[in-house]
Amino acid sequence: MTTPVVLDPPATGGFSFTSDFLREIAADVLGHASRLGASGGETEVTEGIGQTVTVRRGEVETIEYNRDKGVGVTVYLGRKRGHASTSDFAPEALRRTVEAALAIARYTASDDCAGLADADVLATEFPDLQLYHPWQLSVEQGIELARSCEAAALAVDPRLTNSEGTSVATYQYQFAYANSHGFAGGYSSTQHSIYCAVIGEDDEGMQRDDWYAIARDPGDLEDPVAVGQKAGRRCAARLGARRIATTQVPILFEAPIAASLIGHFVTGVSGANLYRRSSFLVDSVGQRVFAPIVQLHERPFLPKGLRSAPFDDEGVATHNREVVANGVVGGYFLSSYSARKLGLKSTGNAGGNHNLILDSTGEDLQALLARMGAGLLVTDLLGHGVNNVTGDYSRGAAGFWVENGEIQYPVQEITIAGNLKDMFRGIVAVGTDIVIRGARQCGSILVDRMTVAGE
Repeated sequence: MTTPVVLDPPATGGFSFTSDFLREIAADVLGHASRLGASGGETEVTEGIGQTVTVRRGEVETIEYNRDKGVGVTVYLGRKRGHASTSDFAPEALRRTVEAALAIARYTASDDCAGLADADVLATEFPDLQLYHPWQLSVEQGIELARSCEAAALAVDPRLTNSEGTSVATYQYQFAYANSHGFAGGYSSTQHSIYCAVIGEDDEGMQRDDWYAIARDPGDLEDPVAVGQKAGRRCAARLGARRIATTQVPILFEAPIAASLIGHFVTGVSGANLYRRSSFLVDSVGQRVFAPIVQLHERPFLPKGLRSAPFDDEGVATHNREVVANGVVGGYFLSSYSARKLGLKSTGNAGGNHNLILDSTGEDLQALLARMGAGLLVTDLLGHGVNNVTGDYSRGAAGFWVENGEIQYPVQEITIAGNLKDMFRGIVAVGTDIVIRGARQCGSILVDRMTVAGE
């Protein structure tokens, strides 16, 4: 039996409820489930508060404020599982929710792999990951920040004539999770962002581009003026874009979209796709899937990390892991259920991966362009043409044609195609230009050769 442990938020902040109250609800829910005959159960009690201000062409377009709360209850009758949820914290509503989950479980087929996470893998250590940094941002301050960001974008070039809007958002969240193994834990976190998108026009037509910044701590956010200037420069650079002839060339994925390649790998080695054998990376542990230069680490304990966590959605302890070493896959991403289906142990990834970091090979973006020589720098991807079963990859793209290591002109209305297995093995360099926006962190990625379909 795991000793109950609770992680307290540093302060109540703008929350309507204390962390103690959320823990009490979790305990009451589990107690009611046990009294009604559940052999096991787990619950998560959450509260979130958010504010978003959007400005377009200097005028306030929307002001959004949200305050959400909820309780999710999962109960087990042996190997039968039932789940129900409510947004009502009243005792009667909580009892009805537990009863609804039990009613569902009674009519559900038994599944040998269903059940709580094993008690021996639940978290027992809870480092301070510095995830809670509330931003006391008034609506008026948010409006001024958004206006300064948009103005900086439009001032970059007189051809930037319109805006899709600039948003400044702040969000804080707290939760309590508990299960009938005796585990109890929870913490508070924050996330803040600035987003800007502008439109440019010349004789060749219209283009749009954007930039955004995101951080746990508002003090770590990129300056709003800098965000706007980047959005403006990116949009202006795309004006005059043209198509190119169909060819096969090296492809350099710019950092903001390069992380999507890591995302396709994560999808391929995630539990549900593996036990269903609907992945191009089935049985890939111990196999060289990437080029030998690829080193991919999972680091759940990064201070202020956007996906840092001491435990996953089931209370399973997270761990630092070498997911790929010298191109060889070292592990999957498994919940308790998918791990049992595969005859393995949970990796602490119920709910997703935690701060995947792809090591750079030491070159900045200009050095990567020089190494590529001639090819395509891709800055935008369109569509969802990725087949997770076969690894076939085909997506609309835009970017810049490169010759002699220098950008020559913008490119649009093309498709890049290949197979993810070949693309992973064909990675020849990873840049130092890391952009941190989510669960995966990497610089620009240079792939040796792909097909570009154009004219």
